[in-house]
Amino acid sequence: MLRYALKRLVSLAVSLAVASVVIFLVVEVAPGDPASFMLGINAREDTIAALRSELGLDVPKWQRYLAWAGGMLTGDFGTSYTYRTPVSEMVAERMWISLPLALYALILSTLIAFPAGLLAASRRGRTSDMGVMAATQLGVAIPNFWFAMLLVLVFAINLRWFSAGGFPGWDDPVQALKALTLPAIALALPQAAILARVMRSSLIDILGEDFIRTARAKGLSPGQALWRHGVRNALIPVLTILGLQFSFLLAGAIIIEQVFFLPGLGRLIFQAITQRDLIVVESVVMLLVFAVIVVNFAVDLAYAAVDPRLRQKA
Repeated sequence: MLRYALKRLVSLAVSLAVASVVIFLVVEVAPGDPASFMLGINAREDTIAALRSELGLDVPKWQRYLAWAGGMLTGDFGTSYTYRTPVSEMVAERMWISLPLALYALILSTLIAFPAGLLAASRRGRTSDMGVMAATQLGVAIPNFWFAMLLVLVFAINLRWFSAGGFPGWDDPVQALKALTLPAIALALPQAAILARVMRSSLIDILGEDFIRTARAKGLSPGQALWRHGVRNALIPVLTILGLQFSFLLAGAIIIEQVFFLPGLGRLIFQAITQRDLIVVESVVMLLVFAVIVVNFAVDLAYAAVDPRLRQKA
C-alpha cells in the first residue's frame, strides 16, 4: 500500500508542475493589459508604464512564473492588482463558502443517488426501475442553474422558507446552512442523477458475475448477496464519479454562486477575469487544480482500499 501511495504522490507532483505552467501560459496570453484596464482608455503611456512596473508586469514572463510558483510553494499567492490585498486572504475568506457548499451538495447527491441506484438495480426492468431512470434522465438533461431559479421561485418567493440569495456568515451556523441549502440542492440534483445511473449500471454488471451466483447458491437472499458482495465490488466506478463530482462542485459552481449571490471562489474568479486581475485568476485556478488532483489522489487510495488487486499491480 505504501509503494502504491508513493507512486501516486510522484504522479501528483508532476501533474501540479505541468498544471502550473499551463495555467500561467493560458492566463498570460489572454488579451488585455491589466495596467491599461485599471487606468482606463485615456491613460498616458508613461502612467501605464509606471503602473506596470509597480505591479511587476514589466519583467520577463519566465521570471514572473518562477516568482509566482515559488510563492505558491511557501503559501504566498501574491497581491491582487485590483484590491491591493493578499490573494491568500481573499481565497481564505471565499473558501469558507465554496468548500462547505461543495461538501453539502456532495452529501446530498450521495444520499439521493445511492438508494436510487440500489433500488433500480435490485428491481431491474420493473416499474420502480423505470421511474428512477426517468427521474435521472430528467436530472441529467436539465441544467443546474434552471433548477436553481426554480428553487428560488418556489421556496424563496412563493413559500418564503429560504432567502433568495446572499450569505449571512458563520456567526449563526443554522442560518448559514439554511442560506446554502437551495444552492446545494441545485448543485446536487444533476450530480445525483449521474451517480445513480452509474451505481445502477455498475451493480447490474456485478450481479451477473459468477461469485454472486455462488453466494446465492450458498443460500443468501438476493438482498444479502447485493449488500455483502455486490455493493463493495461496484464501488470503483462510483468512487471515480464521486471524486469528479466533488472537483466539479468545488470549481464549477460559478453560475450557481451568481444566481444566489454567494461570495465564493467561483464568483471571485469571475470578477477577477472581468477586471483582468491576473494574479488572482492564476492563484485561485491553481488552488482549485490542486484540490482536484488531491481529491483524485484520495480516490486512488480508496480504490486500493476497496480492491486490493490494484495494490498488487502497482
